[in-house]
Amino acid sequence: MSKLRILYAATEINPFLQTTKVAEFLRMLPQGMQEMGMEIRIFVPRFGIINERKNRLHEVVRLSGINIAVGEEEKPLIIKVASIPNAKLQVYFIDNEDYFHRKSVLVDKNDKFHADNDERAIFFCKGVLETVKKLGWAPDIVHCNDWMTGLIPMYLKTTYKKDPIFKDAKSVFTVYNNEFSHKFESDIIEKAKMLDIDDEMLAALKSADFGGFIKVGMEYADSVVKSDEDFSDNLNALFSEYSQKRQIGQVGTGDNLLSSYYTLYNELAN
Repeated sequence: MSKLRILYAATEINPFLQTTKVAEFLRMLPQGMQEMGMEIRIFVPRFGIINERKNRLHEVVRLSGINIAVGEEEKPLIIKVASIPNAKLQVYFIDNEDYFHRKSVLVDKNDKFHADNDERAIFFCKGVLETVKKLGWAPDIVHCNDWMTGLIPMYLKTTYKKDPIFKDAKSVFTVYNNEFSHKFESDIIEKAKMLDIDDEMLAALKSADFGGFIKVGMEYADSVVKSDEDFSDNLNALFSEYSQKRQIGQVGTGDNLLSSYYTLYNELAN
């Protein structure tokens, strides 16, 4: 049995929140890996639509209190935790009053995309890595799911590459068909920067859109996986472009899915 340490970062997870297939995937895969002997940590944003009382979320004071820089602003990071019923899995929630207390996920009640979703993504990506550092838990694999986690592989290859917690970590980036048409402000690169990161490293993010986050994730991840969905022409074109530069991972579906990921993680870690 492998004792690999797997860190999952994603936009959502059942039973706390489900708006896309990501939530189902994150409910099933980490438990499957845990049952195969792996050690698991899961991180998601604490969107305001998640009912804290019903889901028994509580703040972890020793992990909270870090300030996360998003551009020139620093915002306090609050960490909450809850257990998945009927599973020995804990979920860590990245929270901040400005970004995650509104009662919606990515769009408001009028179906308008939140203009600061880029900042929320940046805060989430940086917050995950800073919290894992504070936990003192060194992951072998960091599995990033969906566009909102797309900057984590880049941060691992730059700012955090010499950190003892992350120096041996490999990253997996799974892309889902959750495309949006919104264009962010042009200062997105300044907001996303950290130590040891220059503009060239973030060139793919210049488009300031969904594709920008996906491109950065694909560029820096050690393995890229396409989810089991029908993809838009735009996304298929992205995959075609990147498959010429590097291999896009294929994992089994159905009964083979868990064993495929088990094999992928072990190949990356060894």
